[in-house]
Amino acid sequence: MIMNKKTYTEDSIESLSPLAFTRLRPGVYVGSTEYSTQLLIEIVSNAVDEFRAGHGDKITVTIKKDNTFIVEDNGQGFITNLLREDGKTVLEAAFSVLNTSGKYTDDGVYDGVALGLNGIGSKLATYLSHWLEVLSWRDGKYEHIWFKEGVFNKRDCGDWKNGDKPSGTLVQWQPSEEFFTNVEVDLAAITKLFKVLACLCPGLTIVLGQEDKPTQTFMSKSGLSDLADEAVSGKEILKNRLNIHYEGGKNKLDLVLTYTNAYSATIVPYVNAGLTDAGPHITQFKTTLTREMNKFFREKGWLKDKEENLSGDDCQEGLYVAFNITSPGVAYDAQTKSRLVKIDMKPFTSVIAEELGYWFATNEKDLKIICDKALNARKARAAAKKARDAVREPKGKKDKLLNLPTKLVDAWSTKRNTCELLIVEGDSAAAGLIGARDSEYQAVFPIRGKLINLYKNTSDKVFSNQEVINIIKAIGLEMDNKSHKLVYDASKLRYGKIILAADADPDGQAIRNLLLTFFWSICPELLTKGHIYVAIPPLFRITTKKNQYIYLRDGVELEEYKIQHNGESYLVSRNKGLGEQDPEELGQCLLEPETRNVQQIIVSDYNETSKLFDVFMGTAVPPRRAYILEHSEEAEY
Repeated sequence: MIMNKKTYTEDSIESLSPLAFTRLRPGVYVGSTEYSTQLLIEIVSNAVDEFRAGHGDKITVTIKKDNTFIVEDNGQGFITNLLREDGKTVLEAAFSVLNTSGKYTDDGVYDGVALGLNGIGSKLATYLSHWLEVLSWRDGKYEHIWFKEGVFNKRDCGDWKNGDKPSGTLVQWQPSEEFFTNVEVDLAAITKLFKVLACLCPGLTIVLGQEDKPTQTFMSKSGLSDLADEAVSGKEILKNRLNIHYEGGKNKLDLVLTYTNAYSATIVPYVNAGLTDAGPHITQFKTTLTREMNKFFREKGWLKDKEENLSGDDCQEGLYVAFNITSPGVAYDAQTKSRLVKIDMKPFTSVIAEELGYWFATNEKDLKIICDKALNARKARAAAKKARDAVREPKGKKDKLLNLPTKLVDAWSTKRNTCELLIVEGDSAAAGLIGARDSEYQAVFPIRGKLINLYKNTSDKVFSNQEVINIIKAIGLEMDNKSHKLVYDASKLRYGKIILAADADPDGQAIRNLLLTFFWSICPELLTKGHIYVAIPPLFRITTKKNQYIYLRDGVELEEYKIQHNGESYLVSRNKGLGEQDPEELGQCLLEPETRNVQQIIVSDYNETSKLFDVFMGTAVPPRRAYILEHSEEAEY
């Protein structure tokens, strides 16, 4: 029986003002509300549009401790104190009236290729902030306006007497915690954005200032080449890159392409200086690259007539390409502009095909390297498919349990998020842990020797390695056929904690690092979501006069113990490897929450972490040597 049935009437229909709707549903326009980052992006985007329209060359961003944000540009500024029919000035309307913009038409000042297209962005900062103020000046006049909680408050106008700044706009605001979990911005994302914008707009200087922190300046002389230099440093395998600079009316294309020793592709696609992650422009580029490569490889006889064409994935293995398309009339699926839904790619496709053909013909040695890499990728793809079939999770619950590796000694609890898996070095250590563990929630899995390095081996070698297959099976996550990565799903993860337990000697540290590399390569979310832990076995054991054991982490703790217990009688012994410890010792060192030293792996910066794995575990030696030399003085001996 349905109780308290409600009747739909005409009173159920509400009409909200743009201000009220935006404050009620901010996520519709800003996407994620975890940080107020999108507000800063919108204001900076308007300043970038000024530069791209030929006005100004500097943007200054200031972030204060009280989360006040200030953006100043030296663009053309607004026409000051010009009233519209609705009684608002042009400046007031630009920051308060939704769908008000000077960028709608393809034949206007911004040629229809601006970052700001919808007349929404600047209003979001007004609507979703406690207060916002705008000062704009040009032609010897200024206009200064204030808003509170999205509503116009006051205006000031007059003569502009600062001749050093003949024109420009300054916007400052304080985001409201009512609409954002954190009113701060994601600084890592913003720093990356400014670095990229500088490369997309050579000649533009972006200055980022924070209270009590050094000022950062972002500028580029070589455009996308500077972006590529940083991204492929130490990994590039070609002698000559492909560079395209094309202008055809309002259509423009800047592109840089090269290949690295990596096994994945990196495609960095910008449209009108805005980063996108999906759309027909990406699909068309991939199609064109694959078609032209197969054509050239067959002409050279590197790909035999009886052989099938190389797939897109094969041709893109190790690819790095960054491009910025400038085109009028594009359309996106949302205000965040991450997904492109409309663009005329005909002018660009023909240019890319032509430039690729010329680059192929004049860089035959580089193309042979790419072809060999693609052919190896195809072989690896076939081998990896067989391996994925071997680790693919059976459908039935009973079959899933039967599919677990035989060496896994599992926990029996059905509350899998409370269970922990100890990956331990060697069978003898595993035997001791099995004898001492709490079988309800503690599982043990032994590995032999050093795990294969996923950064230095092809996917066919990786997925033919039995240790890799066994760990994947034990974890319980499913494999993505294209990315060769595990699909993170907390509900399917068989253990809430995965603890890496190895000896405290250099060999043990090497094994631990290989395991960390394995998890980062195959499922980085296991680290970013806090599932991976490292057990730190003690180096020393103190046997007291009463035959009690005290475990000490390292030499520093040993020296502290000696000072604190001066004159007492005790025996110091270097702790044995895990395989030589009895179950009681292993229990205290690795199993008991009160006595063990287990540290959670925390990833504070995804990009920096990825770079460190590349440096230390990748095939390129020069970046590793350079890092060691740079940080040698920080090392502890």
